Order: sequence, then structure tokens, then C-alpha cells
Amino acid sequence: MPGSGKSTIGIILAKMISYDFIDTDVLIQTSQGRSLQEIVDSEGHMALRRIEEDVLLNLGCHHHVIATGGSAAYSHAAMTHLQSDGIVVFLNVRLQTLEARVHDFDTRGLAKRSDQSLADLFEERFALYTKYADITVDCDDLTHEEVCSRIIEELKTRGQSQGASVTGARQPAGLDLDDKPLSGGPWPGEKQTG
Repeated sequence: MPGSGKSTIGIILAKMISYDFIDTDVLIQTSQGRSLQEIVDSEGHMALRRIEEDVLLNLGCHHHVIATGGSAAYSHAAMTHLQSDGIVVFLNVRLQTLEARVHDFDTRGLAKRSDQSLADLFEERFALYTKYADITVDCDDLTHEEVCSRIIEELKTRGQSQGASVTGARQPAGLDLDDKPLSGGPWPGEKQTG
């Protein structure tokens, strides 16, 4: 969702685990030579969704934190692609918090119908986010660093319980990690012990 903190948390998380960071909204704007809002204004919200799906399906990287656009979850193909190399992380934020954070809803370049309110979008997307999420972090009342720490702890726990390396962390609302050595090596940024 807009205002969930995908890009900010993604950058901080990437620094914490010594990975690169990708924001797919920036990739879309760079490849199209225009802003997300200009795409929506000239071609409609469905065109933005198709462009986003194409960018995600052509994304192949390792050792990255990836912040996707909030509408990534509309594409089953894109989400399946992200899940094939990663774990999807949903940054869950209450609607009231999003409403307090997002002041440019109508000009932000969102893949939404013109008649949709933030509450409508929240209701529509929430089911998709929970459908694809491998990990959900409730972000209200947490700092960005606390959210990142919770993601890291959950990834470590998952790696230990599975007894194998977990590759990646992806979030429908926009956060993804790739190829974390949760077994067979130290967590990025941690010292090898023993």
C-alpha cells in the first residue's frame, strides 16, 4: 500500500544485511521515461499494472532487497516469479496509519481506478497481500529499524526451521530479499562464529 514504508524500509534493510536495493517504481519510471502518474494519466491504471508486471517478470537478481509497487500483487505471474526466488514479506499497516501518511493519493501514480478511495484500495489489496505473503510484519507502532529487525529474525527462524537456505524475501506490497544464506554461512552483516 502507498505509505507502508516499502522503499524506506527496503533501503534500511538492504544496508543492515549488506545487499543492494531495487525500487521497481524507479525502474518503471526510468524505462518509460515518465512518472507513474503520467502513465496513469495518459494510458490508465491498467497500463501501469501491465508495465509493472513486465518489469517484475524480467527482474532477475540475487542479493537484493526489492521494493515493488503496491499493485504487484494483482499479477499472479509476477508474484509467482518473485516467490520462485524469494520469500514475500507483507508490511502490514492499519488503514488509519496510511491515511495519516498519504497526502498525495490522487497524484501519487497509483495503479487504481479514479473512483477508488484509499479505503477501497486497502480493502481490495489486503486480500492479495495476505494471499501471497510468506511473512507478515505488523508495522504500526514500530520504527523502520524495528521492522527490519523483525524481518531479519523471521528469516533466520525460517531458515533454521527448514534446515536449508531460504532464498530471498519478497513483499507484495513491495519488499523483497534475494538469496540469504540462512544456513551454511553467516547472515549478511554477521560474523561467522565457531
